[in-house]
Amino acid sequence: MLALQNLETLRESKFEDVRRGAESLVSTSLERLRLLDVPKHQIDNLSKTLEVKKGMHIHSPAAGVITSIGARPGQYVTPQTKLYTIADLSKVWVFVDIYEDELPWVAVGDKATIEVAALPGRKFAGVLSYIYPYAESMTRTIKVRMEFDNPDALLKPDMYADVAIAARELPDTTVVPSEAIIRSGTREQIFVQRAPGKFEPRDVTVGISSEGWTEIKAGVVPGENVVVSAQFLIDSESKLREAAAKMQEPGND
Repeated sequence: MLALQNLETLRESKFEDVRRGAESLVSTSLERLRLLDVPKHQIDNLSKTLEVKKGMHIHSPAAGVITSIGARPGQYVTPQTKLYTIADLSKVWVFVDIYEDELPWVAVGDKATIEVAALPGRKFAGVLSYIYPYAESMTRTIKVRMEFDNPDALLKPDMYADVAIAARELPDTTVVPSEAIIRSGTREQIFVQRAPGKFEPRDVTVGISSEGWTEIKAGVVPGENVVVSAQFLIDSESKLREAAAKMQEPGND
């Protein structure tokens, strides 16, 4: 206000330096108000009325929903004071922990879907947007971030979700039903049919599993028939026969 009044007084001054000094003072004062985030309409109103206002508007830099309030009437605030926490819930982030052996199969841009317990049967489609460059020390997992549109605000902060990531396809891959694999803890085996009623166990090297199928990297080839059900009975019978054969060998009582 003083700068404006000074400019009005010195506008018709015969001395150019005096006029420029008055204009520079107004310009500097306006810039200080802008840097203090005083809204333009309040600056215009101050310039027009030359009246000091007790209160000042503070406009949010973004539209959204207030999730916490830190400001109270009469409170003294500083630049470090958190007045409000505002979240734009039209798009939400979903954080997922990926195990180390799963990491090679995901990439930025992969499509994903989520389901939440609050909305049974409803699926939300999104995309994997970022893979964090470090592992969590406690869980030994890698965190990835996904983005989902949330126009109806149905997805709430801190919800838990079931996530499915559409990983890249693996062409020319040998797969078997996951239930065909016998896992002993130290190795994986599959029973392969040699002839009607005759089977042999094969040690196999397995890869990833998805939707009831497991990748086989070594041990069987496409076209071979494998046992899907009752393989544990076959495994038990083969072990009994092996034990009986050893008992009948010469030198065994």
